[in-house]
Amino acid sequence: MSRARTQADPEAIDRSLDKASIEHYERLAAEADRHLDQLAAQAPLKDTTLEEQLRRRGISRREFLKMTAVMTATMALPSMFDLRVARAAELATRLPVIWQELQSCTGNSMALIRNSNPGVDELLLDLISLEYSEVLMAPSGQAAEDVLEAAIEKYRGAYIAVFEGSVPMADNGNFLTIGPAGHTGIQIVKHVAENAAAVIAAGTCAAYGGIPAARPNPTAALGIADFLNTQRINKPVVNLPACPVSSTNVVGTILEYALFGRLPSLDAFGRPLWAYGDRIHDKCERRGHFDAGQFVEGWSDTEGLKKGLCLFKVGCKGPMAYNNCGVVRYNDGTSWPIMAGHGCIGCSEPGFWDTLTPFEVPLAGRVYPIPFGLDSDADTIGAVALGAAAVGIAAHAGATLVKSATEQRAAKKSEAKKEQ
Repeated sequence: MSRARTQADPEAIDRSLDKASIEHYERLAAEADRHLDQLAAQAPLKDTTLEEQLRRRGISRREFLKMTAVMTATMALPSMFDLRVARAAELATRLPVIWQELQSCTGNSMALIRNSNPGVDELLLDLISLEYSEVLMAPSGQAAEDVLEAAIEKYRGAYIAVFEGSVPMADNGNFLTIGPAGHTGIQIVKHVAENAAAVIAAGTCAAYGGIPAARPNPTAALGIADFLNTQRINKPVVNLPACPVSSTNVVGTILEYALFGRLPSLDAFGRPLWAYGDRIHDKCERRGHFDAGQFVEGWSDTEGLKKGLCLFKVGCKGPMAYNNCGVVRYNDGTSWPIMAGHGCIGCSEPGFWDTLTPFEVPLAGRVYPIPFGLDSDADTIGAVALGAAAVGIAAHAGATLVKSATEQRAAKKSEAKKEQ
């Protein structure tokens, strides 16, 4: 795609944007064009092209542009970036990626490769030059180590390092050794990260230590960013927590790097704002029931569960967790935990296993330690910690109690009349 086709069309700019926003996005667009031109000048790293992949899968150019437009919206960019994101997808073959497994269950890798529909995520993961991935590659043992060393040497300072899993520090790192030479996770991460252009921590274990770092943390597990800080390795790191992480968020982060040559804007916990800027609660399809005070009262409340009522009172952490999984969903976008009837466990939050458990214990009336450093029960979390949007928790819970008391008094009066 030529640069001329990606120039900003004033008619295509979202009319809802104010003048300052339009100027901001026009500067971003110029930045993207410069970087995409630089990327286009590089030789592709793979023989296959996007057009060949589209033709092989029976996907028209129009269908592909629709998919990249969805990705553009997911990345919180206006429509003037649609063609730029499509061009970035075409140039993704110029981005070498090394994917390293650590102390993990490989669940994030499994989630990425189990897309059955030929969506943009799968297409781009096929196109990206994945130079090393223990889960996907054929070589093993010394042959696999040779592939890793060759990739690091060939693309030194230019590749994206993706880590899955935490880094165990105890016993000099011997809780995790990989390959015939028995290299520890400590040695591997230092070696791979030091020579990378940027680092992605895929999944909660890589981002914050995850379940391996939960109390009592016998392996002294650390997330990637914390580990690099202990080693004084200064590399840009983006955290993509969740268990597992959405393939959309991985691909979107790589695409943003292709667009601008840098990682996305991050929140206080190192997460991309476009993916983790909103609470689960605010994008939940059960939010209407929450606002109406309609809750599943317990796991034996079969009627409430059948009606799809709000799961807050049975332990849903949606009001305390930030992620876009309710928008992009899992399994080809078909569903996600809350939609399937299980409350959010807050797996994208730092230290979630310790701070947001036990999962299934009802919240109502229980003192609950939340990530904001306050102790509250279900009736005060909204007012104290979650802001005006969730103040209704107290009102709804109070209304439920009032309704229950009123019904009890009415029942007693009715019984008294019958006895008379």
